[in-house]
Amino acid sequence: MIDLYFSPTPNGMKLKLFFAETELPHRVVPVSLSGGEQHGLEFLAISPNGRIPALVDHAPADGGAPLAMFESGAMLLYLARKHGVLLPTDSRGELEAVQWLFWQMAGLGPMAGQAGYFRVYAPETVPFAIDRYTREVRRLYGVLDRQLQEREYIAGGYSVADIACYPWIVPHVGHGQDLAEFPALQRWFERVAARSAVQRAYEGVTDVYARPGRAVAGAAR
Repeated sequence: MIDLYFSPTPNGMKLKLFFAETELPHRVVPVSLSGGEQHGLEFLAISPNGRIPALVDHAPADGGAPLAMFESGAMLLYLARKHGVLLPTDSRGELEAVQWLFWQMAGLGPMAGQAGYFRVYAPETVPFAIDRYTREVRRLYGVLDRQLQEREYIAGGYSVADIACYPWIVPHVGHGQDLAEFPALQRWFERVAARSAVQRAYEGVTDVYARPGRAVAGAAR
């Protein structure tokens, strides 16, 4: 059995998408971020960074003690390799998928998170920060749009690369982006959204950093 420590943030939704797609047995352990449960000693023993999601595999492949892990990208890669799913089987294909997984972890996620924070959640308007992060997210959307010009999914077939990126495109309005300006990205987004597993994963989820942002006068797109 696998325990998924979860809250419906974009990073948390990656794992929910993975399990919805694969239907692997698992147990969801809700983590109240507003209640500060991610800072408790019990949770920190699993996720030293105090962030969700976190995972405990009670039946690791080596047959040893339960294996705890943090960082959503590492979890996706671990699960995909262990179960032989959602990752190309040839070395070149796997490398491409892993590159885009790392791209999301290092670029799209952090920059989109900052854009969403300064556009939607910050207690005061900081025009420089709004401008800087909105522009960078626009650039990253452009990178993904170019990758998708002549393909249905990011790295060959549907993979952990798509699963990692999709939840960070869901709140594009809060990032100050219009998907109509990125036609290939928009087609991909609609294609992924139409998957039955994706619809199941998002059923009942009402806030994934997707709330409309407040007006941000002077913020560059």
